[in-house]
Amino acid sequence: MSVRSAARTGLTLALGAAAGAGLSGLLRPKERALQPGSLLTECPVLPVLSAAELKVPDSSPSGPASSVALMKYGFPSLSNIKTRQSYVAAYDPRTRLPVWVLERLDSTSISGQSDRRKAEFREDPSVHEFHRATNADFRGSGFDRGHMAAAANHKWSQSAMDDTFLLSNITPQNPDLNQRLWNRLEQMCRTLTKQHRGVFVCTGPLFLPQRQTDGRLYVSYQVLGQNHVAVPTHFFKVVILELPDGQGVELRSYVMPNRPIPEQTPLEHFLVPIETVERASGLLFVSNIMRNTKNIRTIGLRNLPQILDH
Repeated sequence: MSVRSAARTGLTLALGAAAGAGLSGLLRPKERALQPGSLLTECPVLPVLSAAELKVPDSSPSGPASSVALMKYGFPSLSNIKTRQSYVAAYDPRTRLPVWVLERLDSTSISGQSDRRKAEFREDPSVHEFHRATNADFRGSGFDRGHMAAAANHKWSQSAMDDTFLLSNITPQNPDLNQRLWNRLEQMCRTLTKQHRGVFVCTGPLFLPQRQTDGRLYVSYQVLGQNHVAVPTHFFKVVILELPDGQGVELRSYVMPNRPIPEQTPLEHFLVPIETVERASGLLFVSNIMRNTKNIRTIGLRNLPQILDH
């Protein structure tokens, strides 16, 4: 089987549950010319449907087309995809964590009468019991059950908010980080909907190396409970902002360590180049976005070593 055929098959399977069998006939990726020296020539790229092929709606994320709307700029990877009412996630059964969670925010999705007090953290029945986290794993651990798709991003529907409490959307997060600086970052993403027609947010855990006393780099992390739920060393959040009048997109990417951070620290301190997130996570963002727009303005002020040293 060719790479193109395999990618087409994988994408069809990933979308099947959410968009229905009718999408399979649309999976005809077009060849694009590669610019010398671009990221596209350095990394393998999986075919991604264009917005025109998908007939992406500009409405709120509700309804059966929500996963299609979220695919406007592609998925960072195509394995273990799980679709919810207003977000899509990729799940890692080894770590018992999401790999990434993708949301589309607008003024409609973040408004409504939904009440998080009515929602309960619960196991994800779509994950095999061998590979899922449970509430017991977090109990007494000292870590918060941190949302990757924030509950407050999905006030438009109580059931959509309830979906964010599935443990397949949750990671062990330092309480100080979760309740302070990470919360500020989530609030900022919601504020951006006032200036931008579409705000796409992709969030996930990272496991980054640190230099030990012998001078070598090691990746080490704690695990929680009987199911060995992995505790990330860091988190990333990539924000895709649609500019007015179809002028392209602005790309902001953040990396935060999973530990207490002084509350007064500016969020800009954690901006990194998008290539930093791509290398650290094993995911691709830029190449997928370039299939739908050629105008990308990136904002990334710091390098990853500076974040590691924070």
